[in-house]
Amino acid sequence: MTAIDLRSDTVTRPTDAMRHAMANAEVGDDMMGEDPTVNRLEQRFAELFDMEAAVFACSGTQSNQMGVRANCHPGDELLINETGHIANFEAGAPAVLSGVTVRTIEAPKGKLDIEHLEGKIRAVDQHLCRTRLVSLENTTNIAGGWVYSIDHMARVSGWARENGLRMHLDGARFFNACIAGGYEPSEVGPLFDTISICLSKGLGCPMGSILVGDTASIHRARLARKQFGGALRQAGIVAAAAEYAMDNHIDRLAEDHENAQLLANGLNAIDGITVEDEIETNLVFFNIDPQLGTAVQLSGKLRDSNIFIGPMGGQRMRGCTHLDVSREDVETVVAAVQDACKNGFREYAVVGAGPYDK
Repeated sequence: MTAIDLRSDTVTRPTDAMRHAMANAEVGDDMMGEDPTVNRLEQRFAELFDMEAAVFACSGTQSNQMGVRANCHPGDELLINETGHIANFEAGAPAVLSGVTVRTIEAPKGKLDIEHLEGKIRAVDQHLCRTRLVSLENTTNIAGGWVYSIDHMARVSGWARENGLRMHLDGARFFNACIAGGYEPSEVGPLFDTISICLSKGLGCPMGSILVGDTASIHRARLARKQFGGALRQAGIVAAAAEYAMDNHIDRLAEDHENAQLLANGLNAIDGITVEDEIETNLVFFNIDPQLGTAVQLSGKLRDSNIFIGPMGGQRMRGCTHLDVSREDVETVVAAVQDACKNGFREYAVVGAGPYDK
């Protein structure tokens, strides 16, 4: 049986057509500015977001950290929701790489608003770090896969700029947000100083991320990329995958959202399984009745059927639909979970299992 992997959309594999585009990519030395495919991709993203410049990066974490460095100086502080990826799953990189403090703030569904940010800007005082950056995450990953509206982002952006703060967007699943929220990248770009867009999740690329921003910020980000060990040479091979994805994989994200809703409906009908709230994108968070067992134990049981769903700790699990998960796969998963809950799974364990962060 072919594996059905719902742990993350990072597990997607390049399609045959994407591999063909990669194999035929025109390449050059990117660090010398001579890779035509990378240059074309960067220009495309800058224009798409109505921003001045863009830089190609190895990963979403790298482009996020390039954004932090571009917006902040050592000793500065960034404000972010307590579930944000930058705060939780980037190995303390703001402090390690840029000397930046992360201040986490609680907000429903992981969506910061003015009411959560007011009063959080530190006074100008030699004893205090400087509050410099507000970072939003769209969609909100472990907070539930929620989508910011344009009005919401504009409201936070206006407040930040009135208070002399800069804005960064972690858009790891940005195009999922666009599909669900019904807006265009060009509407979002002017609201932020830097935006990180991951290419290796729903878009199905084998690697890569893009950071867009104004010319000065992207200049600083390029320097940071070099300092972080992200210098690239013939990167057109992977930039070609991104070009293919932009042409062919954005509209189809709606299918992933439909499959996520199908998964949620099926799981909710199983005794002992409760899906968290409504489903807006491709992330489905659900909880297991403690009388049945734990998330780690259910994950272990499902592995016997070659089905992979990430335990998030305790009773919580996350299923993520993507390019390599069909409607039929979702139906198979629901049936397997139903069977596991009926026949028990307490004897199962996954060695080293823990919260899945991507």
